[in-house]
Parts: sequence; C-alpha cells; structure tokens
Amino acid sequence: MEQFIIANLAPIMFGALVIFLLSGFPVAFSLAANGLFFGFVGIELGLLKPELLQALPNRIFGIMSNDTLLAIPFFTFMGLILERSGMAEDLLDTIGQLFGPIRGGVAYAVIFVGALLAATTGVVAASVISMGLISLPVMLRYGYDKRLASGVIAASGTLAQIIPPSLVLIVMADQLGRSVGDMYRAAFVPGLLLTGMYAGYVLALSILRPTYVPALPLEARNLREPNGDSGVRSLLVLVTATVAIGYGFNMWYGATHPTMPGDELGIFAAAVAIGVAFVFALANRYLKLNLLSRMAEKVVFVLIPPLALIFLVLGTIFIGMATPTEGGGMGAAGAMLLAIANRRLNWSLVRQAMHSTTRLSAFVIFILIGSTVFSLVFRGVNGDLWVEHLLTSLPGGTTGFLVVVNIMFFLLAFFLDFFELAFILVPLVGPVAEKLGIDLIWFGVLLGVNMQTSFMHPPFGFALFYLRSVAPKEVKTSDIYWGAIPFVVIQIIMVTLIIVFPQLVSIEKKIDMKEQLELKIDVPVQEEAPPPSYDPGG
Repeated sequence: MEQFIIANLAPIMFGALVIFLLSGFPVAFSLAANGLFFGFVGIELGLLKPELLQALPNRIFGIMSNDTLLAIPFFTFMGLILERSGMAEDLLDTIGQLFGPIRGGVAYAVIFVGALLAATTGVVAASVISMGLISLPVMLRYGYDKRLASGVIAASGTLAQIIPPSLVLIVMADQLGRSVGDMYRAAFVPGLLLTGMYAGYVLALSILRPTYVPALPLEARNLREPNGDSGVRSLLVLVTATVAIGYGFNMWYGATHPTMPGDELGIFAAAVAIGVAFVFALANRYLKLNLLSRMAEKVVFVLIPPLALIFLVLGTIFIGMATPTEGGGMGAAGAMLLAIANRRLNWSLVRQAMHSTTRLSAFVIFILIGSTVFSLVFRGVNGDLWVEHLLTSLPGGTTGFLVVVNIMFFLLAFFLDFFELAFILVPLVGPVAEKLGIDLIWFGVLLGVNMQTSFMHPPFGFALFYLRSVAPKEVKTSDIYWGAIPFVVIQIIMVTLIIVFPQLVSIEKKIDMKEQLELKIDVPVQEEAPPPSYDPGG
C-alpha cells in the first residue's frame, strides 16, 4: 500500500483537491490544507525533504511584492465608482434612444453599453447589476421576450471578462509569466468579435422572431426635436466629420512620423478626433450655435467621457506610456473625476467602493497564497511531470491538447469561478502548452474566453445570480437560465473560432516581460593545463 501511495501521490493529491472543492469548503483553505497535508505525507514517506516547506515564506512575500497584482484593486475600485456615478444609466438611456426606432434597439443598446462598460470597469457584477436595474424593466415594459432580455443583459455583462481592462487577463498574464499589456492587446479583437456575435444573434431574432424584440413606441422616444425630428441626421454629419478629422490627422501625423507603429498612430488620431467633437459640442451648447440636434449633443456628452477614460487607461498601456498598474491608478482617479462631474461622489460612495475593493483583493490574495502552497508541494511530488505526461500523450497532438483542456475548463467552470480556475489549473497546463510550442499569450486569451462561460453556466453562473438579485418578480429563474444558454453556445463557438483561426488573436510585436536573469559563474582556470586546440580536420 505504501509503495502504491508513493508511486501515485500526485494523482491522489489532485483527486483529494477535487473532493475538497466539491464539498464546498473555501477554495483558499482547501488549497493550502491539501498542500500542507500531502507535504507532511511526502516527508513521512521520504519523497520530500522538510527544507522544501521553508520556501513558503519567500513565495508568499513574492506574492505580496508583485506589482502586477496591484492592478486588480485599482480596476475594481474604478469599476465600482463608475457603477455608482450614473455613467451606466446615462449610457443606457441615450443609446437606447438612439437605437430605439429599430427592432431590438434596446437589446443592441445593452450589448453596446455592456462592451463600453467592460472597457471602462472590467467588473462583471457592476455591469450586470447596473444594466439589470436600468434596462430590464424597460425591455419588459415594451414587450421584449423575458428570456432574451435576461440573456442579453447577463451576456453583455460578462464581456468585462475578455475586453480589457479585464481582471481575468491580469491574473492569466501573471500566472503565465507574460505581459499584461500584451495580453490586453491580444484580447481586444476577440472581445469585439464576441460583441458582434451577440448583436448578430439579436439581429437574427429580429428577423425570425420580430415579436421578441419590438421597437420602442413613439411616445418612449424623448430625445426628439421640437418639430418631431429624431435628430439622427445631425449625429451622422457629426460622426462623418469626426471620422474625417481622425483620418486626416492620421495621414498627416503618419507622414511626419513614419516610424510610429500603426496602432499607436490610430490611438492618437482617435483621441484628437474625439477631442475636437467634444469641444465643438461644448461650443454649440454654451454659445447657442444650434448646429447640433438634442440627440447628437446628448450622445457626445454621454459617450466621450467614458471614451476618454478608455484612452486614459488602455491607450496609455497600448502605446507604452504606462504599465497596467499605472493605468489602473489613472483609471481610478479618472473615475472619481467623472463621479465629481456628475455630482455623485460622496464619502458613502467612496467607503462602499473601498470596502468592496478590499474584500475582493483579499479574496484574490488568499486564493493565490493557497495555490502557492499547493503548487509547491505538487511540484515537489512531480505532479507537474504527471500532468505533462498526461496531456502530451493525448491523441491529436496540439489540437487534442487544446480540445481536452478547453473541455476541462468548460466543465469545471460549472463549479469554480475564473479566479479559482486561473490559480489552480493554469499553472498546471501553461508549461505543457509552452512545451508544445503554443504561444502563451494566445493560449491565455483562449482560456479567458472559455472561462467567461463560468459566469453564464446555469445553474451556478455568477452573472445569473447577479441578475436574479435585481430582476422583477415576473422574471422567473428558469427564464434567466434558458436565456443564458444561447449566449453560452455563442461563447463556445468563439472558442472554436480562435482554435481554428488563431490569427484572430493578435500576438505580433509582443514584448516578453519575463525577467531576464544572467547567471555568471567564475571558474578558476589552471594556467599549466591549457585546453587542447580544436583541429577541424581532426
């Protein structure tokens, strides 16, 4: 029996962890207790030396001094402040008015605002709760299908998991030893494509089931001109002029700075064009120029502040002006300025945001400490070699590995959230992926899209719980669950597309931020015994 345990301690340890997790015991303590228990077992059996556990204090200190993880409380605080600053409410109302005249207009507005909130908050709970409180009653009042309305809100809220500045991408980058900035840049196109697929599903329903997604009635459209005109023509002219200004700046600045990368040039051009549009809208309002319609003016004043915050956070990260941690700090400061501008900032709001941020940060750190204890012992008993042999021996080579890993993550997402998956499984499968020649940034984005489903899985998806907590009584829990299923299928399709078309994830010009260490050892050379010369013809 003892020989069997010695030969199979790694799979026994992993199986015990699964039992711990399924029993409902807290994840952080399950990981730490499991690691310590099997560490002592390994010492008793002679597989491990007691000195191994002396490495734990240094590892825990390394976690506490990890600057990358500072981005998590910064982005969390930013999202919580924005959620209470009235930005989501203004966005949903304005974009809903803009898309209201077409079928599914409010659903399109929810998807668009969900993507915009994802790019500013990065917090699923804030997005889902905000849109559930504001949009769900409106959609139900005007005859939207309950399942569709629930599914659109829950799915749009989960975009915060893949569109930067996503918290899961920060954790993935840390666990895979890659740059957060590179991970953000790589995830941008998949996030936008997933948003487009959600909108495509609503479009298909508006054609096949038009009664599910009716247009807003005329009396619900309150952003109209005194003569009854919608004001959309004025907005189209402003958008066209803004695009022309951005294109012109791009051509001029690109000609004068030929060595500047195209993505950086695009960010600068967009910032200039949006800034000109905002200044023009300010002049129109305060100088009484009457050149813009109510709709155009409202869209400018509601959309540009979050777009400016996106540039402040993501733009500075992408062009290399700031690290993700610094970008998060600027984003938190920008969120407070927006709250002040909306006259929503007070001590109670700040205290609530700080309390929630502290709780989430402590939650993450405790799980990370527990996973460190577990991984140290697991590697000590050669668990990493066991996992590597298990996954590299799968049929199908790299494709078989990707299929099995994604199925495993998808199934475990029924029971574990993305933090737990990232801290437990990613350190185990990441080295195997690297050994198979898979780019770890691409791999991290793939798993990020997959783990996004952990928020949508009936019956344990957190986004569904968030929506249930704010949904009206006429929306049944079964409506929320059935509404989420089509969007889970869309996310699975997105995972498949990334595997089949890996170029969807941009991994060009990536910067490997892993610390490069050069080890120099001076070996004394005996002068009386010079090395023999090498004879090529020898």
